[in-house]
Amino acid sequence: MSPNSLQQGNLSNPTMFLLLGLSSAYRAQVTLCLCFSLIYLVTVLANLLIVTLVWLDAQLHSPMYFFLSHLSFLDICYSSVTLPKILGDSFSPQKTISFVGCITQIYFFLCFGGSECVLLAAMAYDRYLAICHPLHYPVLMSKKMCHCLVAVSWLSGSSSSLIQAFLTARLPFCGSNTIDHLFCEMPFLLKASCSPNAPLNTAALYALAGTVAMGSFLLTLVSYVHIIRAVLQKGAGMQRAFATCTSHLAVVSLFFGTGAVAYLVPHSSGSKEVDEALALL
Repeated sequence: MSPNSLQQGNLSNPTMFLLLGLSSAYRAQVTLCLCFSLIYLVTVLANLLIVTLVWLDAQLHSPMYFFLSHLSFLDICYSSVTLPKILGDSFSPQKTISFVGCITQIYFFLCFGGSECVLLAAMAYDRYLAICHPLHYPVLMSKKMCHCLVAVSWLSGSSSSLIQAFLTARLPFCGSNTIDHLFCEMPFLLKASCSPNAPLNTAALYALAGTVAMGSFLLTLVSYVHIIRAVLQKGAGMQRAFATCTSHLAVVSLFFGTGAVAYLVPHSSGSKEVDEALALL
């Protein structure tokens, strides 16, 4: 099936989308495929190792490692939404995805991404209680509280992504069903819509996603403000406790930083390669 034939018909109800992918050069495709395969393999195996160790080792049955195991599971799911499809398209002459497959990919991408936002905030809150209220920590961060926070993260991500995917699926599409991206991502799909209410729908979709992302980021930020204040007041004795936060801070900075640039900076202001690199990060 040629790209022209994919763009024919009633595009207000498309059945297929054409993904342009990274590169049309065969050598570049082979190189990128090998790199992505290695990254995906390391991601899955490393996170599976973390989940297994936390599950088997009784000494790791603490709130911090409980959240870490769920974060690792989320990362496996989050990567699996897009990377296998990208790898499969690397050698395919026609990088296509069905309309249902595209909406499904958007749903799970936003679901796991939103859940990770809330879970990262829960992990920051856990470190805040451990450092700022160590005597009350076992009571405040009980097993029941841990399960509640994880449940809230999953419910927040799944409910918000379900609404966003539903609203996106109801938008009419016209002109071209080509998506100039590696996978189905909401901003690129919204650009293909010809609905007169597209700006309103876009604002509603971004407001919903922003509530989850910004709310989680602000909770994380407030937690770390209190943590840093406690470390500065109590001096060297708290530095070891703060060391448990460094890896979490690195993940938060990378996750929220690239997400903010990818979704808040207009795509026309940067190159296609920059947008794709941020999406992969």
